[in-house]
Formats: sequence, C-alpha cells, structure tokens
Amino acid sequence: MVYVISMNGEPLMPTGNGKARILLKEKKAVVKRRKPFTIGLTYEPETSYTQPITLGIDSGYSTVGFSAVTDKKELLAGEFELLKNMKERLEAKARYRRVRRSRLRYRAPRFDNRKRTKPTGWLAPSLKHKLDSHMKFIASLYAILPITGCVVEVANFDIQKMKDDTIRGVDYQQGDMLGFWNVREYVLHRDQHRCQNPDCKNKGSEVILKVHHIRYRSNGGTDAPGNLITLCSRCHTPANHQKGRFLYTWMEEGKKTRGYRDATFMTTIRWKLIEQLRQAIRGVRFTYGYQTKNHRIRYGIEKSHCNDAFAIAGGVEQIRNPVIHRLMQSRRNNRSLEMFYDAQYIDTRTGEKASGTVLNSGRTTRNRNHDDENQRIYRGQKLSKGQRRIRTKRHFYQPNDLVRYENRIYRVRGTQNGGKYVRLHDLKKVPRVDQLIPYQFSKGIVWC
Repeated sequence: MVYVISMNGEPLMPTGNGKARILLKEKKAVVKRRKPFTIGLTYEPETSYTQPITLGIDSGYSTVGFSAVTDKKELLAGEFELLKNMKERLEAKARYRRVRRSRLRYRAPRFDNRKRTKPTGWLAPSLKHKLDSHMKFIASLYAILPITGCVVEVANFDIQKMKDDTIRGVDYQQGDMLGFWNVREYVLHRDQHRCQNPDCKNKGSEVILKVHHIRYRSNGGTDAPGNLITLCSRCHTPANHQKGRFLYTWMEEGKKTRGYRDATFMTTIRWKLIEQLRQAIRGVRFTYGYQTKNHRIRYGIEKSHCNDAFAIAGGVEQIRNPVIHRLMQSRRNNRSLEMFYDAQYIDTRTGEKASGTVLNSGRTTRNRNHDDENQRIYRGQKLSKGQRRIRTKRHFYQPNDLVRYENRIYRVRGTQNGGKYVRLHDLKKVPRVDQLIPYQFSKGIVWC
C-alpha cells in the first residue's frame, strides 16, 4: 500500500503499488519518503474523494499501538516504541550540573529565583515527554492519511463508573457483563496481574487468574473494588473458602487492598492527551481497556498492541493490513560533553561485580553521626578504574543510525578512538568509519 500526498500537502486515500509505479514512471508523482512509502502528486487530480477513516490509538507508557481502518479494510497498523529511561537521563543531567556548580568557589544563591508553586497543568519533564511524543506521533499519522475520527484508549478501567454505578451512556449499554469487565480489569491491574496469596505455590508458565470476593457474596459482600482481590486458580478453590482456611480468615480479618492512586496516576497523561487532541483536531473520542478487551474476546482477536488499536477503532471484519509497521523513538541529541565512568570492583560478599558508587564510604554529610555503613571494606579486586571522558566534537554517526557494512544493515551503538571506529549491534568486530556506508539517520520517530 502506497500513501499519497496532494500538491498542496493534503493527504489523500492510499493507492496500490501498481498505480503508484505508473504515476512515478510518468513523472506524475515523486517519492516523499521510503517508510511508509509515500508519494507526492505533481498534478491536480480531477477528484479528491476520501472515505471516512477511524484511527485507533492504544496509548501506553512504553509502546503505542495504532490502526487506521475504513468500513472495508485496514489501511495502516503498527507499534511505536517510545524512548525509555527518560527519568534516568534527567537525573543524570541534574547530577552533572550539581557537580559542576559545586566546583565554583563563589556563586550567587539561586534558590529564591525558583517559583514556589507550580503553574496550572504542570507536568514532570518525564511525563511531559511522553505526552509530547504521543502528540507528535499522531500528527505524523494525520499527515499521510485523511483521518476523520480518532479513538484513544485512556485507561484499563473507568474509575468514575466504579465509584458511581448509576452512570449511564451509550458506551455502557453494550451488554450486561460490560461493567464486570471494567472492575475486573482494574483489580488485575492494581494487583499487577499476580496472585495475592503470599503462600502461593503455583509456578506454572500460564497462570489462570481469578477475581475473589474477600467478603463472600453470600455474607453480603459487594462487587466494589475494595472487596475484590486477585488469586490464581490453584488458590481460589472451594476448599480454601471453608472455615479454617486462609480465604475464610481473610473475610474474618477484613483483608485490605490497595486504593485508586496508581490507576489515577497512570491515566493522567492519557487525559491530557485527549484534551490536547480535541484542541487540535475534530472527532476525538476515548474508550477504556475493559471495553477493548470485551471487543477482542467477542470477535476472537488476538492480544497485541496493534490488535488492541484495531479493536479500539471499531474493527470487526475489515481486511487486515498484512504489513505491521515497527517504529522506535531515538534521541536527537546528546548534549552531555562530559561522561563519567565509575570504577568497577569485585564485591567480596557476593563475588559479583559492583561499582565504586555502590561500595562507597557511607559519608553523606559533615556530621559523622549521620553516616551510613562503610561499604569500602568490601571492595575486592579492582577490575577497571574510573575515568572522565570529554567529547570535543560531534561525530558523523550517532547511536541508532543504520549503516551498510559487508552487504548487511547494522545499527550503530557508538563511536570510539575519537570517532575513527564505530561499534555496531550484533557485531563483535569494530570497523573503521571509511568502511561504512550510511543507510538511514535515525532521529526522532523512526520507521524501522
């Protein structure tokens, strides 16, 4: 499938490979991008008919699933892997700045320059990065397809409906069991999809999980999330419900469960996403994960991020796109000119490798009474010494770039020896720069 852009930059309905080949051969179109293969028309077509296209977005913290469907077929599908370890990089940046400023003998106080209160709508930088990445990615899909509607999954469950079951609406009138799926998904997510019996001995590879009523329904227990807990099929047996067994003891003691805090935190970004999307485009709706799961099970759709997006978009019997696109997010720039590599030692207690930071002296303040345990005494053989490396220039090849070497495509890990040699993934040999041919510079959102 080839995606088409008009002369004025507006997306049109995609076309087949054969027609795209004819347009390119007759100079009526030019190649805009290789992945996904997109052409731009050099003439104004007589008609620019478009069909209603619904985009389904399975938003997530690490992976985003997407699927664009019409009434008859799926036009685009895939998974987008977001940049990881954003919080760790921000902490490393703050640590480097703190060390650099501490070397200044005289520096003006800056604490009073900072705002005491956060502005309305403020997000932590790591969370804002996730939100901005979702917005940029969805905008890139709107640039190649004439999408008329967008449905985003905002959470696995509807917390408000669990608190007030009298809420009604079109989304809640799709079957008697839909409310059960909502509460069940919340309980499983809250309990991290693990059996909550501390003495569980179920070590099977495919553990069947069930939702148990702490206070039995026969004793007046309700379906409220606070009365539900996750158990595996081996623990949730009739025998364990009897008097003297642990489930009966839980009911007598009133076992406590976790609250809504984690679920509320995880849905913060998604609600911000809905708010910003509605300001930028029309036809934006939201759904919940329990509705998506109910839809998948009803129509026999396998579990995956792109299949979830297909279900979110309302896909049922449309012809599926055989191409599942894989995308990744790569750092655009690494502005750290100085890098510190810690010394490595053998921990005499375990015999394993440990860094000098872990095996420290325990000194945190000038008051020795507040010191932690001295870990230096456990330093064994020194494997490597610590070092500081200062980058003096930006090298031609950057991490995650694709290069051709010996008729194969490799992904760049980094450079060494002042940029003369390049380290590649899945290759022990370190080739010279002049032996490589650039294939793709991977920055930002990359179509693999």
